[in-house]
Amino acid sequence: MPAAEPSPSAAEVLRRRYTRRLPAALGELAGPAHGSVQLPLHVAWSGLTRFDLDRPRSRMSMYRTVLAEGQHDDLIALLNRDLLIDQWPVRTLISRAIRDVWEEAFPELASARPAAAG
Repeated sequence: MPAAEPSPSAAEVLRRRYTRRLPAALGELAGPAHGSVQLPLHVAWSGLTRFDLDRPRSRMSMYRTVLAEGQHDDLIALLNRDLLIDQWPVRTLISRAIRDVWEEAFPELASARPAAAG
């Protein structure tokens, strides 16, 4: 009887999921830079669904939600390249799995954060 392949860890499953959703380039992120954004129900299925991009905490909350829950097309339509790069140094913005996948795909994000951030 052949040996069974080990099941992937939860972290590996998350990494694969987030990697499949990535845009080909940060320049594809064409979301709004100002104003109010209503997230679709499949992205913001619990809690707040409307966010004010001109308020830093609201913007951070929206980006956290979209990065974690959004599909490929959501990322492109809802995230703005310049806002993402500006917010990237904020260490509480996203989980380690999301951060690792995005920084591996887009090294300019890793260079955008301070060396002390982890």
